[in-house]
Amino acid sequence: MGYEFDGQIAVVAEETPGRFRADLAAGWVVGGGVNGGYQLAVIGNAIAAALPAKPDPIAMSAYFLSPGAPGPAHIDVDVRRDGRRVATVAADLVQGDDTRITVLATYGDLAGQDGEVLTTAPEIDLPPLEECVSNSFAPPELRKIAPLLERFDMRFHPDQVGWTVGKPSGEGVLSAWFRLIDGREPDPIELLMVVDALPPVTFELGRMGWAPTLELSAHVRARPAPGWLKVRHQTRNVAGGMFEEDCEVWDSAGRLVAQSRQLALFPR
Repeated sequence: MGYEFDGQIAVVAEETPGRFRADLAAGWVVGGGVNGGYQLAVIGNAIAAALPAKPDPIAMSAYFLSPGAPGPAHIDVDVRRDGRRVATVAADLVQGDDTRITVLATYGDLAGQDGEVLTTAPEIDLPPLEECVSNSFAPPELRKIAPLLERFDMRFHPDQVGWTVGKPSGEGVLSAWFRLIDGREPDPIELLMVVDALPPVTFELGRMGWAPTLELSAHVRARPAPGWLKVRHQTRNVAGGMFEEDCEVWDSAGRLVAQSRQLALFPR
């Protein structure tokens, strides 16, 4: 039996060179469109299919041009350079006449790299799973606008869930244990989704609502070890009706395996 996520990011090569067909699943809707991280995973899967010898995302910069919708899509992949260690690729996710996301990415084979991750960054500090707050307790109004929450098992830091009862901390930080609900083990393609999986960090600033992403840059540093991930989103600045959201993802081996920064619109 396959995992839900694998089926929902599946792509099929078309006759046109570099073009792949996909179907964006309705279960990934949040706010006014399909979750951006999920769409990046679909794009990432198409690029991996075009580069079987370099299947892993290393860096991806994405611009979000219009909200994705559940239903058919295609991904156009253009390999700009395929070098010895890495390849540079441009790709667009398109629905009808509308380009949803355009990306420039670097791909390689993380399995062929040294598995050691040297970092001076402190690991995300989370209480034990049993002391954290499950996303199953999310407010009904949030579950209604974000059915993608049903895809995850998330356990939030108990000091960072004041927004659920109208008492946000004002610190601009959200962190949680994370895994897919069906127990699928994490991999580099999944990390493209994970960096955009938590609720907008602006919830802890007291501003609920959809926060559309304008641009997101992600770095995948290593193939994650099996088990739960630790994820933290943080913002330090709101200006011009926009905010940045920095993300770190740590694996069960205590390694920083993915990082991202996105610029998004501050919720109305």
